[in-house]
Amino acid sequence: MAYNFSKTVDRTGTASVKLEQRMEMFGRADVLPMWVADMDIEVAPFIMDALTRRLNHPVLGYTIRNKQYHESIAWWQNQRFGWKVNTDWITYTPGIVAGLCHAVQAFTQPGDKVLIQTPVYHPFYTAVRQNGRELVANSLQLVDGKYRIDLDEFEKQISNGVKLFILCNPHNPVGRAWDLHELQSMAEICLAHGVTIVADEIHSDIIYQPYKHIPIASISEEIQRNTITFNSPSKTFNVAGLATAYAIIPDKVKLEQFNKQLEENGTWHGNLMGYTALSAAYTPQGELWLQELLDHLRSNIKHVKRMLTGIPNVKLIEPESTYLLWLDFRELKLSPSKLNDKLIAQAGLGLNEGKVFGVEGLGFQRMNIACSTDVVVEAMNRLKQVFT
Repeated sequence: MAYNFSKTVDRTGTASVKLEQRMEMFGRADVLPMWVADMDIEVAPFIMDALTRRLNHPVLGYTIRNKQYHESIAWWQNQRFGWKVNTDWITYTPGIVAGLCHAVQAFTQPGDKVLIQTPVYHPFYTAVRQNGRELVANSLQLVDGKYRIDLDEFEKQISNGVKLFILCNPHNPVGRAWDLHELQSMAEICLAHGVTIVADEIHSDIIYQPYKHIPIASISEEIQRNTITFNSPSKTFNVAGLATAYAIIPDKVKLEQFNKQLEENGTWHGNLMGYTALSAAYTPQGELWLQELLDHLRSNIKHVKRMLTGIPNVKLIEPESTYLLWLDFRELKLSPSKLNDKLIAQAGLGLNEGKVFGVEGLGFQRMNIACSTDVVVEAMNRLKQVFT
């Protein structure tokens, strides 16, 4: 392998959320931090080289999103997923969460209903509620160890006045890479009832074979015109601190609405270093780096599975995507406070408590395995000491 993904990276003193907010989150500052969804892995050297070259110029003034930026995104979407994106469809947002808020503001009115599929990434809730919209929760169903969509219930809820559907594809935290039937069924229901789709596809590059990512907008031209797709290199290439994401909006009217919202919120101008990193990442070199990253993540997942065989009553929901594992502790029949006490006070582990993703997450914990293998093994050993 050309890259060493198991190198231990000391992030002390870098204002890392994962490290610096441990006391606030867990009540102690020494837990092994496996919660925030960034990677404890070095940024690819070709991205760092691009950033360094830009920093060698003594002026860091206002900048534009140039031709290379737009063409890099279009190339990546076509190369990775076979979706032919026109560069005129691409616009900017400082992050996916910001993009979701902009979309809610642009495409709905206060009091309108917005549907999300729970348990789900917790900022989905705040993007709806803090903007004065009514949240509709479509609960995912865990059947034989795999999360599925109750399409009948989905259509019933969509038809009851929903204006916007926020899709998590692939899904965080349950790790599903939705298949063509699921995506097409949901998209056609939305079309039939005049519901706009907003797709968060930030985890789309982290997919484990034989699964694949299908951009929902790529299914048909009609679905494409009804969809706002958000993505970013931040998860894949560990550049979240550069606050750069993008929206792909093929419908001209929707694109104008979204851009108007960016201007009203004062968030249209972007980030010079983010543009530089994206253009360096979305390249053939970035693809090769990503394949090695996926090999490393698959290896870490294998270690988790192997070590869970010695931990009764704790199960892993088989991940199809993302580097965030969804662990099921429900068979232990512990209250949320007792489970947290064991994980934090006894095991010294800082995971994401499942209930922050919705009531369906009670009894679950989310664990980030985008780190060195040594850290993954240490975490599993701590679990084993407490739960066996």
